[in-house]
Amino acid sequence: MTLPSDYKQLAEHYGPGAFNNYIHIYHPHGPTEFVNLTGPMPARIRAYLRKDFDRGTHPVPYDPEQLFTIGGTDNGEHIFWITDPAQEPDRWRIAVDEARGPQWFTFDGTLADFLTSVLSGQTRVPQFPRDLLEGGPSFTPSHSVLWKPEPIQDQPPVDAAAIRACWPTATTSLPEGESPPKSAKHGNATTAEHWRP
Repeated sequence: MTLPSDYKQLAEHYGPGAFNNYIHIYHPHGPTEFVNLTGPMPARIRAYLRKDFDRGTHPVPYDPEQLFTIGGTDNGEHIFWITDPAQEPDRWRIAVDEARGPQWFTFDGTLADFLTSVLSGQTRVPQFPRDLLEGGPSFTPSHSVLWKPEPIQDQPPVDAAAIRACWPTATTSLPEGESPPKSAKHGNATTAEHWRP
């Protein structure tokens, strides 16, 4: 699929991240599958839309085959390219669904135009929070270390046997001479999580 030129410039200039800590634009190098343009999310979301479209569960104003997910929000809305005309990506418009409802919003412009208009306050998307621009426009880059923490170095390996030796058993905390209660289910002594001291 040929990508719109404004998206290529946007992705190259900003990289993965979030606008106003709310709007996440998928990137070819997104740190997780949930924000990766070439990951599974666009196909998964299209499949959900197709199911809703076919069943009439929620109104989808466009053919799901013409919708390509390009981003999402912290609230669960999805941002789509309307890929029509298919061979002219620089003419693709933007659509936004509602996270838990039937409302859709369409923007007649490119992704860069959409972000510029929304973040400057010229366009208000009904699904977005009213205080989205409270702190002014911002961009926070994603760092893969936040998504995929590295293992702690210079630490001895965990000794599972030593940890299990520290766990109490059903008999370690019982008063002397007292037996743990019987389990009605198995007829055996219950484990520590079933008895009360």
